[in-house]
Amino acid sequence: MKTPNYHDFYQKALIPIGVNDLLALEKSTAYYQNSPSSHWLIAVEGVQLPQTKIYYHWKVSIYPADSDGDFNWKKPFYCSPSMELIEHANTFASTLVTAGKNDNLSSATILEKIS
Repeated sequence: MKTPNYHDFYQKALIPIGVNDLLALEKSTAYYQNSPSSHWLIAVEGVQLPQTKIYYHWKVSIYPADSDGDFNWKKPFYCSPSMELIEHANTFASTLVTAGKNDNLSSATILEKIS
């Protein structure tokens, strides 16, 4: 697996995982039982396009993390499709931050919007 480009990795929020979202996390492939996560790390990541001029598209990723922000980059809870404009990714990330703070990041309504 290719190592992520942390040069263009912008953490937007580190927020506590609510009870409902924790139940969803425990059922997902992002859950790691030996290192339980207490927070969501929501980030905007640059995805470099394969061309001679350096050009990026952007995605929003959600990682389970500990209270210090440590996370496993190989196991995101969610990654959005690529977006051409960072402004769109930032707006979308803000929507996810609000949902996470309200403990409904993983609810059917939010997952329907981000699928």
